[in-house]
Amino acid sequence: MNERILIVEDETPMRTALADLFASEGYRVLTAVDGESGLRRALEEKPDLILLDVMMPKLDGFTLCAELRRLSNAVPVLMLTAKGQIEDRVTGLDAGADDYLVKPFSTEELLARVRALLRRMQRKVKSPVTLKLGETEINLARQTAVRGKKQIHLTAREFAMLRLMAEAEGEPVSREKFLDVVWGYAAYPTTRTVDNHIASLRARIEITPNEPRWIKTVHGVGYKLELE
Repeated sequence: MNERILIVEDETPMRTALADLFASEGYRVLTAVDGESGLRRALEEKPDLILLDVMMPKLDGFTLCAELRRLSNAVPVLMLTAKGQIEDRVTGLDAGADDYLVKPFSTEELLARVRALLRRMQRKVKSPVTLKLGETEINLARQTAVRGKKQIHLTAREFAMLRLMAEAEGEPVSREKFLDVVWGYAAYPTTRTVDNHIASLRARIEITPNEPRWIKTVHGVGYKLELE
C-alpha cells in the first residue's frame, strides 16, 4: 500500500494515535500540528488523502479546506472534529470536505471511510481502456478478451484485477489492495482468494501459466502487470 495520508491535528495524543493506526495499516503517514503547516505540506507533498481537524491554531480546518479548493487541489478531505452540530457539518462540506466524522469514532469506521474515499479518487483517474498482452487483446471498458479470433472468458472480478494492475503502471499491487478495491472491505475474503484468482487469470491469459510473462509475482508484496 503506497497511499500517503496527511494528518492535520493539533492535539498530540490524537495525532500520534492516528499516525500509529494508519502506519500499522500500511499507509505512509505525514503529519502537521496546525493549519498553516498542514496547508503547506498538502501543497508541497501532495498526499493522497487528508485527515483534517477543524479547531486548530493559525488556520482552522474549514479555512484550510476552502483554500485547497480555491487552488483547485482535489485531494480527498475527511474532517475529524468534536463538533457534531448539523450547521458545522454543512460548513465543512460547503468548504469542500468530502466526508465528516465526529469524535469519538470507531477506528473501523474511520478506516472504512478512508478506503472509500481513496477508491472514489482512484476511479477519477483515467484508466487504460485496452491492454495488449502478446496476441491477447483485452478491452477493459467492454470487458472482452480475444486471442486471435478466439474469445477468452474472464469474470468481472478478473477484469477488475487487470484494471487495478494496469492503473498501477508497473508498480506492484498488494493482496490487501486487491481485496479492498475488487472485493470490498465488507466481503471478508482472504489473501488466498487473490492468489486463486491470479492463478485463474494466468491460466486464461498466459501461454505458460507456470512461467508468466505478463502477470508477475512480487514476493512479499503482491502482483504486477508487465507490459511491453
